[in-house]
Amino acid sequence: MKTDTIAAIATAMSDSGIGIIRVSGDDAIDIVDKIYRNVKRQRVLSEYKSHTIHYGLIVKDDESVLDEVMVSVMKKPKSYTREDTVEINCHGGVLMMREILSAVAASGARIAEPGEFTKRAFLNGRIDLAKAEAVMDIIHAKNEFALQSSVQQLKGSVSDKIKGLREEILYEIAFIESALDDPEHISLDGYHSRLSAKTDSIIQELNQLLDSADNGRMLKEGIHTVIVGKPNAGKSSLLNRLMGEERAIVTEVAGTTRDTLEETISLDGITLNMIDTAGIRDTEDLVEKIGVEKAKSITKDADLILYVVDSSVNLDESDRQIIKMIQDKNVIILLNKSDLNEVVSEEKLYQMIHTVSGQPFIKNGKVIKTSTKEESGISVLTELIKDMFFHGKISYNDEVYITSIRHKEAIRDAVNSMLQVRISLERNMPEDFYSIDLMSAYASLGTIIGEEVGEDLINEIFSKFCMGK
Repeated sequence: MKTDTIAAIATAMSDSGIGIIRVSGDDAIDIVDKIYRNVKRQRVLSEYKSHTIHYGLIVKDDESVLDEVMVSVMKKPKSYTREDTVEINCHGGVLMMREILSAVAASGARIAEPGEFTKRAFLNGRIDLAKAEAVMDIIHAKNEFALQSSVQQLKGSVSDKIKGLREEILYEIAFIESALDDPEHISLDGYHSRLSAKTDSIIQELNQLLDSADNGRMLKEGIHTVIVGKPNAGKSSLLNRLMGEERAIVTEVAGTTRDTLEETISLDGITLNMIDTAGIRDTEDLVEKIGVEKAKSITKDADLILYVVDSSVNLDESDRQIIKMIQDKNVIILLNKSDLNEVVSEEKLYQMIHTVSGQPFIKNGKVIKTSTKEESGISVLTELIKDMFFHGKISYNDEVYITSIRHKEAIRDAVNSMLQVRISLERNMPEDFYSIDLMSAYASLGTIIGEEVGEDLINEIFSKFCMGK
């Protein structure tokens, strides 16, 4: 681990009221003391108590004033990195921040790598790896849930759950090893049944965490939503209404949208990563044909399909193609243009679905009536999405959500190891086999909090952080 003193600009590189230059390491106070003066032009930074803030000046080599500042002093171990830390609060001009950072570097600090402050907090034992990743998630949060979830993870919601499961597993490992080493004093009689019950309990808890992973990902990153339908069904109008602005071109000419249009919107705290696609129909136009094929391809990876049907126009072969495409997806069908004379009713739509798929309804499908012209049905759409993905409500605090793919894979590995324990129990294998797979599950969960990870993975994780954090 590097123990030299590092420095970086901790605020955004844009003109603002305040800019912060963060310095951390054994020599942080001495380095900043070389360029800091109090109002009496004295070098006194090292005399200040920890967790205090002071008005003063940053000076150049010739003692001319570079800026008026407020300097915070935080002495180890009670700092973010558990190292001596100094933060210089200066005027927030980009040039000024760079000038002060250069002065700090010239006084002996090294420019920090991305995420190096948080990396030091992890390596110095102030936070575990799951909490460190939550710091990055807080910075990149796209909606209220993502922010609240990341804050809860930083407080330890995921870490505490994982540590609790690891303690349960470790107890069983220790018991087995102790019994094998000292069979005269520690009996394994009846242990098979007790371990079987404990194994089932741990598997159940791990599976609950896995079940939260998809919802956690969608709430954190957004629901991957694709709008499909025939030309002129109102797909682009729907996107415009959801966004509250005329983002997509809308005309009476069929086939106006020939390529995908991607936008991120928020509906009552839910983030939708929306993709408006070309109207699906048979066409001889080469460009439009490419757009139609692209639309079909995109639906394969969608979390949610919004199938827009023009209720004033009869269903046809294009609708048959769309229904075939979306059979196994989460689908909300919007019977649009409900302000016009209705030609397609819910009954007719269900008849076609039954004709195409042999089923009366699309799996995981809902139908609502909308009018993008009159902006009706949007609130119903929002409630349907909540019900479809989050059982009608979004909980910020009651449930532990897994929002990291890395965490999900580690938990899945732990489940597989615990399933091997169950198989060994069913086959009455020797206790040594239980211990091996229990240890594997213990190690897999350890990667989440950073107790079973290599340097390469640590470097990869922190390289994704922004500078100064």
